[in-house]
Amino acid sequence: MACASTATERSEPQLRLLILGLGYTASRLAARLRDHGWRVAGTTRDGREGSIAFADTERVRFEIREATHILSSVPPEGEADPVLAAHGDALMRSGVWLGYLSSTGVYGDSGGGWVDESAPTGTGRRTARAAADAAWLALPNAHVFRLPGIYGPGRSPLDRVREGRAQRVDAGGQVFSRIHVDDIVEGLVRGLQGPAGAYNLADDLPAPQSDVIACACRLLGLPVPPLVPLAQADLSPAARAFYSENRRVANGKAKRLLGLTLRYPDYRFGLRALSATTSPASASSAPAAASADQR
Repeated sequence: MACASTATERSEPQLRLLILGLGYTASRLAARLRDHGWRVAGTTRDGREGSIAFADTERVRFEIREATHILSSVPPEGEADPVLAAHGDALMRSGVWLGYLSSTGVYGDSGGGWVDESAPTGTGRRTARAAADAAWLALPNAHVFRLPGIYGPGRSPLDRVREGRAQRVDAGGQVFSRIHVDDIVEGLVRGLQGPAGAYNLADDLPAPQSDVIACACRLLGLPVPPLVPLAQADLSPAARAFYSENRRVANGKAKRLLGLTLRYPDYRFGLRALSATTSPASASSAPAAASADQR
């Protein structure tokens, strides 16, 4: 972890991170870097809990000018990226590290095949996300991190099972990729000194949603629910659309160029660790993991 430890253990005051969109994942990154002496500022929609309101343009512009590193986790609104629409010109200054939390949904459907960062984007249902992904990649020194389903403390299949909201969907061989939030943070930390470009951050084992729910039930000592055919499943339109795409996300580039080693190489390791904690349950997105739009 030579690169990562160098980035996090330095305590020089000039290391200033601005996070645009202080959500689930980005907040964990902020906490880690603050513990190592970084000055971290972040925005939210309403400026809650000491954050900066995104609409406070003057303050946001000040933080952009002062930052050495800027990370956006703000998803598109309609067809536009709110950060680029409001501050794209200010992000063009040279020397600053730029990061963007994107989605592996930019790849669309691969029929269950593996996709890496060389795969085409913009062919799936997330066209606005793909456009934002490409726009961020075009900026100087930009690092785009493409995320699959996100799970972690308070936001995992275990919570859905505990709350009685879990169902196992028989989607005819569909698999999806996921990653524990702590492994995302590790990838971001390593990316602070990594080369610019796009990186998939995913674990090593894409798997059917039904297998993940079954694992969570067994860890909790609860009955495994029967499989429900996709056509009969009680799903929101967004969740049902999720099952229209089938892909396996490759993570080799992050391992090679960033030196990323996964603490939780597949969902079984991650869920086992979470089941041993007492984190309170909270809502998670279907199916069984938070989407990259809820970072």
